[in-house]
Amino acid sequence: MISRWANLKPKAVALRREGNSIGSIENMLGIPRSTLSGWFRSVPLTKKQQNNLKKRWEQGLVNARVKAVHWHNAQKKKRVEEAVQIGAEILKRIPNDAIMLELALAFLYLGEGSKKHGQTGLGSSDVRIAKFFIRCMKEIYAVPTEKIRCYLHLRADQSPEKMKRYWSKELLLPPTNFGKASIDKRTVGKTTYSHYKGVCLIECGRVDIQRRLMYIANGFCDRVS
Repeated sequence: MISRWANLKPKAVALRREGNSIGSIENMLGIPRSTLSGWFRSVPLTKKQQNNLKKRWEQGLVNARVKAVHWHNAQKKKRVEEAVQIGAEILKRIPNDAIMLELALAFLYLGEGSKKHGQTGLGSSDVRIAKFFIRCMKEIYAVPTEKIRCYLHLRADQSPEKMKRYWSKELLLPPTNFGKASIDKRTVGKTTYSHYKGVCLIECGRVDIQRRLMYIANGFCDRVS
């Protein structure tokens, strides 16, 4: 049985002898790869042609990986933008009142707050969380500034005085509100990333706030579970 592509065989073979890949000939002539493979079994390639085809194949893999990275990055950017948009819409529907503020604080405290007896406190390396906690202590529970105590937990190569100035400025608290810093001796000889400013433990000394927050968080979980 004569192949429907038989009239193109001489041209295909000539292209192959010039060192073209099967894939490129398939694209140029529209002949199926399986047909070309059968035709080219008896068409030898020089060592130089084989090396050129190998180099083009390897470069094709590199180009494909680059395209894949660009595609994945574009998809990731799209997902991030969608998440931001959805988050913004949700935030618009959340009431900005004292009840919602305390509920948010209760769940933050359930995960990150101190559970030890006789103390309401929270530690974080995130300045935003620390600011939020202090704002809530002042606005919801009227805790005076002088009652808020901060204790820094630092790595060995961090300056306690420098870090105290940083946290004092960010949290709008006087340096006198900061106690002695703790240094992690396990980090001696290890370099700290410049963006890491240690952990700031904030305490206000009122256990009644801790009990109230834990009751709110646990009670809300029980209600929706």
